[in-house]
Amino acid sequence: MFRKDPDHLYRAEPLAALPWLEHGFGTRLSEGWHAGRRTALLTQVHSALALVAERDGLIGEADALISNQPCLLLGVRTADCAPIILADPVHRSVAVIHAGWRGAAGEIVARTIQLLEETYRTQAAHLTAAIGPTIGECCYEVGPEVASRFERWFPERDDLDQRTRLDLEEALYRQLVEAAVPPQHISRSGLCTRCGEEEFYSYRRQGKAAGRMVSGVAIWP
Repeated sequence: MFRKDPDHLYRAEPLAALPWLEHGFGTRLSEGWHAGRRTALLTQVHSALALVAERDGLIGEADALISNQPCLLLGVRTADCAPIILADPVHRSVAVIHAGWRGAAGEIVARTIQLLEETYRTQAAHLTAAIGPTIGECCYEVGPEVASRFERWFPERDDLDQRTRLDLEEALYRQLVEAAVPPQHISRSGLCTRCGEEEFYSYRRQGKAAGRMVSGVAIWP
């Protein structure tokens, strides 16, 4: 359900099918794709906070943005954390989320959907969602202090009290379903940023030298 364009952006086909919406999940080869656009960004702090964007520029300290403003690109930067895009085709509102383990454990997905509901009367059942490239379970080894915080979303696992591998994409998918987004409305890239050296930046692979990829969503009038 994901495809890569000639401009090296990944797009989720259900989102691409919405004629009023533009979106893209960035790669290391798509740097600057948002340049020259009215873009709203965040000082990302690995939180579960979401803010409303009504203008371009730096909106504040948080890790998710929502808006219903036309021609305003909402963007997040990632390098192993998951970029998530939400679109409400009924009320024409959108959200973009930066979700690492701290944001996921803090339920940033549910908090963002709640803000959409409160601000634009969005219903989770109407949302189209896409989880972009993120570090895969194959490469994401975490300690028990992290793994144990995901017991709620992985009740079938008995190894979360020890060092183990965490499937961040699956956790976020389950959180979307828990928030009442229909499973058939959720797209998953299945792409691991740490494995995909030619396409993606990865903090786990590159450390502080890792760049950041911009993913974003915008409404067209």
